[in-house]
Amino acid sequence: MTETTLNDARWRDPAATPEDRVDALVGMMTLREKVAQLVGVWVGANTEGGEVAPHQHEMNEAVDLDELLPHGLGQLTRPFGTAPVEPGLGALSLQRTQERITAANRFGIPALVHEECLAGFAAWKATAYPVPLAWGATFNPDLVRTMSSAIGADLRSVGVHQGLAPVLDVVRDARWGRVEETIGEDPYLIGTVATAYVQGLERAGIVATLKHFVGYSASKAGRNLAPVSIGERERADVLLPPFEMAVRESGVRSVMHAYTDIDGVPTAADGSLLTTLLRDTWGFQGTVVADYFGIAFLKELHRVAATLGEAAAAALTAGVDVELPTIHTFGEHLVAEIDDGRLSEDVVDQALRRVLRQKLDLGLLDPDWSPVPPALAGGGAPIVDLDTPGNRAIAAELAEQSIVLVGNSGILPLTAAPRIGLIGPNAATHRAFLGCYSFPAHVGEQHPEVELGLAIPTVAEALEQEFPDSDITIATGCTIDGTATTGFDEALAVANGSDVVVAVLGDRAGLFGRGTSGEGCDAESLELPGVQQQLLDTLLATGKPVVVVLLTGRPYALGSAVTRAAAIVQGFFPGEEGAAAVAGVLSGRINPAGRLPVSIPRSPGAQPSTYLAAPLAQSSGVSNIDPTAAFAFGHGLSYTSFSWDDAGSAADSAPTDGEAGVHVTVTNTGERDGVEVVQLYLHDPVASVVRPVQRLIGYARVPLAAGSSARIAFTVPADVTAFTGRDRVRIVEPGALELRLGASSSDIRAVVPLTLTGAVRPVDHTRRLHCDVQVTPL
Repeated sequence: MTETTLNDARWRDPAATPEDRVDALVGMMTLREKVAQLVGVWVGANTEGGEVAPHQHEMNEAVDLDELLPHGLGQLTRPFGTAPVEPGLGALSLQRTQERITAANRFGIPALVHEECLAGFAAWKATAYPVPLAWGATFNPDLVRTMSSAIGADLRSVGVHQGLAPVLDVVRDARWGRVEETIGEDPYLIGTVATAYVQGLERAGIVATLKHFVGYSASKAGRNLAPVSIGERERADVLLPPFEMAVRESGVRSVMHAYTDIDGVPTAADGSLLTTLLRDTWGFQGTVVADYFGIAFLKELHRVAATLGEAAAAALTAGVDVELPTIHTFGEHLVAEIDDGRLSEDVVDQALRRVLRQKLDLGLLDPDWSPVPPALAGGGAPIVDLDTPGNRAIAAELAEQSIVLVGNSGILPLTAAPRIGLIGPNAATHRAFLGCYSFPAHVGEQHPEVELGLAIPTVAEALEQEFPDSDITIATGCTIDGTATTGFDEALAVANGSDVVVAVLGDRAGLFGRGTSGEGCDAESLELPGVQQQLLDTLLATGKPVVVVLLTGRPYALGSAVTRAAAIVQGFFPGEEGAAAVAGVLSGRINPAGRLPVSIPRSPGAQPSTYLAAPLAQSSGVSNIDPTAAFAFGHGLSYTSFSWDDAGSAADSAPTDGEAGVHVTVTNTGERDGVEVVQLYLHDPVASVVRPVQRLIGYARVPLAAGSSARIAFTVPADVTAFTGRDRVRIVEPGALELRLGASSSDIRAVVPLTLTGAVRPVDHTRRLHCDVQVTPL
């Protein structure tokens, strides 16, 4: 085919329908050209250990680009997130790579470029935002949408097309290392926040990726990549709803399968999940991409395929369209399956159409597509700022709203503290604020010779600025996860010489055992890592007031500190501006408004302790183990006070196809402005199947000036009461219910009875997913 013919072909014609353009291109491609569009290539990935993906050094084989590129290339994997690269130079290098790719293949099709963006663009010198667990703590989807729009703009500016975020896994066992990557333990909170994140990314022109679909977080004993044994109802009513909401409401264009197998069926080869449910039922039209090396794991880990070719065929047939991060099964192994008659080429064409349609929608198939990233469009020196003042302002606001005041005897805010003893392994390290998917933790630690690339103050530096008149003395006391107690004596001396002790404890994010939180960093129990609990108990025994500051990726049991600490402040890896947020909460400059997106357990071994539990999962007289949380989901204190009054509804019944209203008036009765988070829970006293005692169905983040009031009204459609019945059909069931208005799942301020009348009503994926919320200032 001549160059002229290609340029004049129907697939290049913007006036043709997208379907005609894609069909024309598919019809001209050879089998190897088709398969090349279904793979990524990871240039520069380490193959000798130090991996950032499971089994990376075992599975990342060298790829001959000179041999590959004439056939084309589907994706480029992490050109910015593999090693430290100056953003401007990275954008220029990517431009030249795209020029090489388009010049090499006869259709001139560029690669789609993807990067990680779970806590910001995972690139050197890019803003390190708070981790998703901190997003959940804000109960503020609008702010999360603002953040993801900024992330998307940065990705797009340097030539990236797809971001591998957000994570919609529901926390079922907090020992799981990837809790920090989740938004919390409640499906509704996760769904609303994740949907907002996707909307921001997609509106910036970036393909968002829902992950991990589905069940990853329910692995046995909280172990990464362990089997999952859950019932269909738990999957349908707890794990799937966040994905369903995002698919329906966000415009998401990609989904990533989970590594796990559920009841013996790996999700990467589960057509009932990836095709029947996701595409046929929910109507998803985007691409399904493999989690890194996940297709090969069908052979190597799950052992449901004897060869890599069988693994490729199983995944492609189930509905996986793209192999990431690099060619391992979808190359010659897949071609051989087709050449030998074991797989129809039609299956390849089906995935190819989805991949090409996505490239078309991104403008990559247009005749005027340019390889020049927007950041370099003006020419000149390639100077790109990925950590602008605007980004830092968003990161600061998120960090401030995410800090949770868990407990306070009245010592906070610290209005006068002449001598502060700042003690703990997270007191003077920037790593205390970074999750495992931030660039410094994910990649940067493998390049100690390279500077951090960001200004990330420590708690010590922030307190010195926040309390300029105080004498602040620092002692580490112990390491994050070591067993040595040799630093206790110094810590005791500092504590005894202080008016107040600020103990900064918690995690160090890492990967595959290199941290105490993060992918592959699972916990045997929820006791603070190392000897930190012992250090905390030693400090409490001094009799000095101890303010505990936790900078973690998961909740931890705190032993006697629950009742003995003067205050407890929880931050979930709040990002580069986290230190100022913590210091501001301690001083009172910031009135804390964060709420716990995960329960803080009372015992380190009572697992799981999620609030979303059936009656038998709660404390009982027939077991000596009490899983009751020390601080429940939704909990958080303020420096002002709020009264809740006039709770009620217009009617105490509604039909199973109707809706009901519930309202409450909240007043800021304190002396300073603050934020109350009004949470609406559903309690179903008697149902045809066992239900959680209560679950969140709505919430409102309500800022109130001192002395002001607002009326919060929820319109509750009967649809939100639906659950999966005995015959596996989702139903709205008649009967008595309770609508519980609370400041947390354990602090219910008002109970409004509601009776649903009429017949049992089946509902499907078109049901209403939300309560309408109206906040009216009074």
